[in-house]
Amino acid sequence: MRSKFSQLGEIMSKTILITGAGHGFGKGTAFGLARAGHKVIAAAQIWPQVWDLRTEAKEQALELEVIKLDIRDEIDRQHALTYDIDILVNNAGIMESGAMAEIPMERVRESFETNVFGHLELTQGFVRKMIKQGHGKVVWISSMGGILKVPFLGAYCATKHAIEAIAWIMKEELAPYGVKVATINPGAYRTGFNDTGAESAYQWYDPEKGLIKLPDYRDALSQQYDPQEMIDVMVEVIPSDDHLYRTVKPETTADIMKQVQANEWKAKV
Repeated sequence: MRSKFSQLGEIMSKTILITGAGHGFGKGTAFGLARAGHKVIAAAQIWPQVWDLRTEAKEQALELEVIKLDIRDEIDRQHALTYDIDILVNNAGIMESGAMAEIPMERVRESFETNVFGHLELTQGFVRKMIKQGHGKVVWISSMGGILKVPFLGAYCATKHAIEAIAWIMKEELAPYGVKVATINPGAYRTGFNDTGAESAYQWYDPEKGLIKLPDYRDALSQQYDPQEMIDVMVEVIPSDDHLYRTVKPETTADIMKQVQANEWKAKV
């Protein structure tokens, strides 16, 4: 079975496992890839998400394999590794806000366990299989926060910076074995992820005792983009064999990221 033709060339059907498919980019991309003719294993964190995805796929007459995968859970990861896949999409993630000088270390550790360590363990397992089969691809869903350093989102940006380093190094290390590695870096899209992340600090932050005042996120959150743009790009790029290592949308965000990187070389204390 063949998927649609695109500017990236003809794309043959692939078997793709995507984490964090219970909502947002993960869900939209899982359904989009399935519609395009790919065999998709949609991995959701909790059982209610699994059941909802199965019901929705059935209603849309889509073939979608749905499994439970809490990326931090060893048993869940081992079950996921029983599947033979062409492409792994590391999409699951959490965002914790707050000043780096005050954010509870538990929240920082949880961010790294979910966004980095859990995915790295899963990736190591699948890479062994990919090397053995002589081909494969790992797509890390990073963020504009993997390049930019956003005040009061330091824990999140730190995890995404770690992903940027891991992904590039894996790209270099795995190329001789036929395994490709890429990142996708979304800007600020209206999936609800940024809204819950911005609000997370208020679970522990006390305005009367806090050292550093939290900003008002409402203006920034009101200017987010339609996520369908990013989902369409992900559906096109993920199964492709020929595309840029880093995919950033929207274009305005890519331009900002490049300018910020250039400006950092001139920054002073």
